[in-house]
Amino acid sequence: MFFIDTSRNGKPVYDPIVNQSLDNYLVNDLKLPGHGLIMYVNQPAVIIGVNQNAYAEVNLPYLKANHIKLVRRTSGGGAVYHDFGNIIFENIVINDDEHFGDFNYFAQPIINALHDMGATDAQMRGRNDMVIGDQKFSGMTMFKVGKSYAAGGTLMFDLDMDVATNVLTPEKDKLASKGVKSVHSRVTNVKPFLKPTYQKLDTEGFKEQLLLRLFNVKSMADIETYHLNDHDWSIIDERLQGKYDTDEWNYGKNPGFDYYVSKHYDIGTVSFNFSLKGNKISDIKLYGDFITGGNVDVIEKALAGVTFERKDLVHALSQVDIKGNLGDISPETLADLLLEKTRVTK
Repeated sequence: MFFIDTSRNGKPVYDPIVNQSLDNYLVNDLKLPGHGLIMYVNQPAVIIGVNQNAYAEVNLPYLKANHIKLVRRTSGGGAVYHDFGNIIFENIVINDDEHFGDFNYFAQPIINALHDMGATDAQMRGRNDMVIGDQKFSGMTMFKVGKSYAAGGTLMFDLDMDVATNVLTPEKDKLASKGVKSVHSRVTNVKPFLKPTYQKLDTEGFKEQLLLRLFNVKSMADIETYHLNDHDWSIIDERLQGKYDTDEWNYGKNPGFDYYVSKHYDIGTVSFNFSLKGNKISDIKLYGDFITGGNVDVIEKALAGVTFERKDLVHALSQVDIKGNLGDISPETLADLLLEKTRVTK
């Protein structure tokens, strides 16, 4: 494993729109052979998954009033809040997909490092979470291109929990499925669980201590490092323009269709927003925090124009690869979710 330094002209980059585009460049363009690791800090921002509806997941008036950026990543997963007390890590693996989908493989080295720094109760739990007790301090996600992929997530060190609680508005069903009542009650920072020496560190200092343990070295100079250069940054800047730096990409469009259903399953939250015309689906959009290497558009296209009856919905959904494009969930389950339709109040 080697480190990829994402600083620019020797200075850290805190712009979340720039940082969220780095994995895309590293996987699709630069393609450094082997296993690389990036680690960075963002200014206050809400990061949403590629398949999420920002209008359902985020308190947008609060976000704008407090000058918090909204950024859509290129991978799946749920909405998270970042600030200067939060670290983001991503493993960039090129031409070797042996461990794709294995969150534990990438989480365990971080857990071991945290144990060494005093947070001995840190552990992996569920599909993609790292926790201390019943509280989550890290959520992970992945995206794949061919045999290459990025796998990483957040690590809450000294995050402002009050802001996170106010700006995130998760589905009530998702919270209920975890047996808790609020965002605040189910997340924690790792700082209070570390040895006193490490609690005195700022976020950059904690990041350095984490890297030293991940690479098993005494000094940052001992870590094999690739530094992003001017050529790299020129391509990253070009990729940002017209897509990742636009409201169309980051906010998306709220389709405003007539019906909305949402439910949390083992694969994550699945939500449909749709309209009916003459008892047939006229418009439909699929959202959620599920993690998939496929394309949910094929499911939307399969349902367009289908009669809104269970047998017809199941038949239409059976014609597409749901597991490959959404997750391990049956056509019958998705049909039953659609039939729970609730009219949207406009």
